[in-house]
Amino acid sequence: MTTQEKFNLIKQVGEEIIEEKELISLLESREELIAYDGIEPSGQLHIAQGLLRTIYINKLIKAGIKFKMLLADWHAMANNKMGGDLKKIQIVGRYFIEIWKACGMDLSKVDFIWTSDLAKDPKYWELVIKIGRSNALRRFIRCAEIMGREESLDKLTGAMIIYSCMQTADIFYLGAKICQLGMDQRKVNMLAREIGPQLGLPFGGWKPVVVSHHMLRGLQKSEILNSKSQTNSNDKNSKIEKTIALKMSKSNPDSAIFMTDTYEDIKRKINKAYCPEGVVEDNPILEYYKYIVFESLASLRVKKLCIKRPQKFGGDVTLDSFQDLEKKFINKEIHPADLKVNLIEYLNQLIEPVRRHFEENQEAKALLEKVKAYQVTR
Repeated sequence: MTTQEKFNLIKQVGEEIIEEKELISLLESREELIAYDGIEPSGQLHIAQGLLRTIYINKLIKAGIKFKMLLADWHAMANNKMGGDLKKIQIVGRYFIEIWKACGMDLSKVDFIWTSDLAKDPKYWELVIKIGRSNALRRFIRCAEIMGREESLDKLTGAMIIYSCMQTADIFYLGAKICQLGMDQRKVNMLAREIGPQLGLPFGGWKPVVVSHHMLRGLQKSEILNSKSQTNSNDKNSKIEKTIALKMSKSNPDSAIFMTDTYEDIKRKINKAYCPEGVVEDNPILEYYKYIVFESLASLRVKKLCIKRPQKFGGDVTLDSFQDLEKKFINKEIHPADLKVNLIEYLNQLIEPVRRHFEENQEAKALLEKVKAYQVTR
């Protein structure tokens, strides 16, 4: 694969890349490149963290990049996930790994690493302290939104301030030249680019390239309309804040499809989802088609997508691309009800291997039962 082909593949992952020229230089260097993401084990895994994360990681691997997935158990504890119970958090992390096994992630090129293992090394904490000394407190407070929090200063704990120092340290301790996280993590990644050259070897001396992937929207109409009323500006920061506000939430189970949802769960959630006729903006149903269904044609064992519908409504429609679907939807040639009926079937087909794994594998089944019993906390 040529440098340009690798770059084009990574561009399919990155909604924003900072900076593209730097990424091309990395790809041309022929060094072993490491990309990283960190995820807090915090309840059941939804489709964006399961199927979509797998799609993105497999593209990076195909481009010749090794991936390090940090199971951020200490970060989750600092963020009070699972009530700050580290044992529960680690059980959830093991459940995450079982999900990724079942939905086709290329695990031969993925290293799963726990923050609790990094924390055994004094050098890691030395790096955390160096980063903490690099900026005034207000800079780290601004990064608190990486934890899904926009709270007043009097509600932020000391652990939450340490969190952003730890997440920045993770990048350099793991040797990641590429940060491949969601758009909601942009602020801390930009902090890493600023600090990296100041750190020096062995844990620093470079600016990581930031490949920020798209955040799937929540399904519910109320969430989307509420976020629109709060973010009317067209400037870049407001658009990013809107993306964060729209993302699906574990605390609202009907805002997302979870990786072990039943057929009836999927049907209920999709039928209730926001999808006004002919409207593309902030339409979660169209996003599911664009980022999941059209990216999973091989798994669905089809070359082209078919929207099945009764003959009285025009019969089946075969689509060459998402752009074709979008155009027909805008022109009201395809009705939201037809999109929803077909999406239910496609999602059910994609999630079925995961459900089956958790039914047939006794260890995975036991993990899921424990995770379902835990109360999700912010």
